[in-house]
Amino acid sequence: MNIKAEKMDETLKELLTGILFFELLALGIGIWFAESVVKYLIGLAIGMLLAVFSAIHMYVSIRKNLEINTGKESAANAYSVKAGMIRYAVILVVFFITCLTDFAYPLAVFLGIMGLKAGAYIQPFTHKYIFHNEEDTI
Repeated sequence: MNIKAEKMDETLKELLTGILFFELLALGIGIWFAESVVKYLIGLAIGMLLAVFSAIHMYVSIRKNLEINTGKESAANAYSVKAGMIRYAVILVVFFITCLTDFAYPLAVFLGIMGLKAGAYIQPFTHKYIFHNEEDTI
């Protein structure tokens, strides 16, 4: 495995750890304010699964895009757009189904999805304080 792919693997691991931290924080705070704890937990779990799906799908898409990009920039751009549209379509369909049904709180689903954004912001801290290694300090 080359250095860039190894770095991407570490970044994905750090991103998923950040998502988990955010979801645990959202669980700890939100559980006190929810009318139905079960609906809140289900919504947060759905959102977390969507965030994890999005992170992993982005990772796979970027790797494939790097393979395509060797000489075919327009094909790589088209693939990148298609992959992003698939991610957003899955999120919208699941969120729309959650809004139409009454088995989970849509706000909790949204909060879970925002774990992807929070995980991206937390990633430098998880890299520095959790996944640091000796090579980073040299």
